[in-house]
Amino acid sequence: MARVVTQIEWPVRTETGIISTMTTETETVTLWRPTGPAELALVEASGWREWPPRLPGQPIFYPVLNEEYATMIARDWNVKHSGAGYVTRFQVRRSFLDRYEVHQAGGRAILEYWIPAEDLAALNASIVGTIEVVSAYH
Repeated sequence: MARVVTQIEWPVRTETGIISTMTTETETVTLWRPTGPAELALVEASGWREWPPRLPGQPIFYPVLNEEYATMIARDWNVKHSGAGYVTRFQVRRSFLDRYEVHQAGGRAILEYWIPAEDLAALNASIVGTIEVVSAYH
């Protein structure tokens, strides 16, 4: 699990009305998400800032902890079921993820978080930066 300290800047209006920039550092965790073209289109529509709500029958959002596992799912499952698979990478505030356990879904490197669908908005609010596509499979 990669941990990154990210600097976040945001505008602040001072008492005199001058807008300046305030910077803070936050510890983040790099997560990966294999996805198909339909979900990826919704992520793009959000400006690459959030994951779409889960579909009925999908009570859990499963981000994974390494690129290799995400690649395996995108290449072997998403391509088979939707014609394309994508591996995405994004940073999430560590303080948000501390509420959840890491689950081993198979072998030692098959690790994922299980985020309940009702917590997805809070996860999205805890994403630092944008969601990036790092590889595509067809």
